[in-house]
Amino acid sequence: MYSRRHPFTARRRRFAPLTAASALLLAAISACSPGSSQTAGASLAALPSSDESRLSAYYDQSPKWRECGAPGFECATLKAPLDYDEPSAGDIDLAVSRHKATGPGKRLGSLLVNPGGPGGSAIGYLQSYAGIGYPAQVRARYDMVAVDPRGVARSAPVTCLDGKQMDTYTQTDVTPDDTGEQDRLTAAFKKFASGCETHDKTSARVLRHVSTVEAARDMDLVRAAVGDEKLNYVGASYGTFLGATYAGLYPDRVGRLVLDGAMDPALSARELNRQQTAGFETAFASFAKDCVARADCPLGTGTPDQAGERLKSFFTALDRTPIGTGDPDGRKLGEALATTGVIAAMYDEAAWPQLRDALSSAMKKKDGAGLLALSDSYYERDPDGTYTNLMFANAAVNCLDQPPSFTSPKEVEEALPSFEKASPVFGAGLAWSSLNCAHWPVPPTGEPHRITADGAAPIVVVGTTRDPATPYPWAKSLAAQLSSGRLLTYDGDGHTAYGRGSDCIDGAIDTYLLTGTPPTDGKRCS
Repeated sequence: MYSRRHPFTARRRRFAPLTAASALLLAAISACSPGSSQTAGASLAALPSSDESRLSAYYDQSPKWRECGAPGFECATLKAPLDYDEPSAGDIDLAVSRHKATGPGKRLGSLLVNPGGPGGSAIGYLQSYAGIGYPAQVRARYDMVAVDPRGVARSAPVTCLDGKQMDTYTQTDVTPDDTGEQDRLTAAFKKFASGCETHDKTSARVLRHVSTVEAARDMDLVRAAVGDEKLNYVGASYGTFLGATYAGLYPDRVGRLVLDGAMDPALSARELNRQQTAGFETAFASFAKDCVARADCPLGTGTPDQAGERLKSFFTALDRTPIGTGDPDGRKLGEALATTGVIAAMYDEAAWPQLRDALSSAMKKKDGAGLLALSDSYYERDPDGTYTNLMFANAAVNCLDQPPSFTSPKEVEEALPSFEKASPVFGAGLAWSSLNCAHWPVPPTGEPHRITADGAAPIVVVGTTRDPATPYPWAKSLAAQLSSGRLLTYDGDGHTAYGRGSDCIDGAIDTYLLTGTPPTDGKRCS
């Protein structure tokens, strides 16, 4: 399933222009039980207060900061138990970075940030964007802090395949037309899953311990290490699930939490996947409406539905005959990479001109370079053919957090009509992509659950009405679950809302971070 990660990279972004990469991948979101589409009833329980004393060796750490990365940034390493239930099983290293408050004004503590994924590097996000791009008044009052979650980037990273293997994996046909193609897709998922356990010793060791609950517990170690009594946090996309999980485990330690582009932890995988599929369709319809009104639209004129039919026909043609890209490694643009390229541009309407150009080149000139570039930026593939560990960590966390969405091709086939109804353009591919956790080498440790965080301070939950990756109903649901949730709505396009050009949204969040006064529940901005 496509990832839930802050689109801070790959195109013009929030408070400052940046160019880098974002994240998506063929990974399931979560599940209740195979085939289930029901919501969860149980709530995440808070940890006992004795937990900190039991883990005092970890809570009493003092980070040794050193200069790292861009000027003004410091890094340190903290220890965390590999297994919180069995601390004697050994430690893992957590990479932490900070940019100290710049002043003037009284320091308000630390502000942890996470861009989502799962698998996005929080340190990369801090050093490339948040530490220099968040509003000056916020950076003046807070030490900006990030920790790469366990299994991610600098913190005991999971690795599954090498670059050439990943190139093959990303080109695998995810709309199989017959049993032979179904077998090849299943084999690709099996190879990926097996590689995560066998590629190296680090992956094999941490693969059973990269859950969101464990990552949230790690954040509490960071909170203690930087000397804060409460956790102040801005999480985007999957980062909202991580932040809400923290609130559920430690409601009395919640400071000022912003959950932007919220997930709904109570839904089963099939329903999450279907709703995300519908979210991408909604985003595409918005793009198509804008496109068909332009003389140079590669999808022609007419209605958004007609544009969608033309795009689907183009994908079908690429499934039969991929086109050239000029890629030095010889990759051609087939249906899988083209679909990824289009979906990548759905995360931010600022990418629509780039997508129009890429589609024009591919559809009219048989040049797939533009769509391949969009796909590569989303998969975090570098020009030298190497990949970051984003996609590996994404699958590792998702497949551990919940049982698989589907356990067999037969189950996917039975669900196809509902996915194709949700999105005639993307439905089939997103349904088949949800099969990736079916052969995961370690059993899941979680289930869907509600998060109420009873007793927590006000938590701001932000939803965007035409968000493709975290559909707006998820924000409404999470805000309603949280006993202190305050829903803040952005009526607009793209993934997440903070810093996307709405003075109303930015002002409400900045005021909350600086004064502790949350927006009125139900406040709506455009």
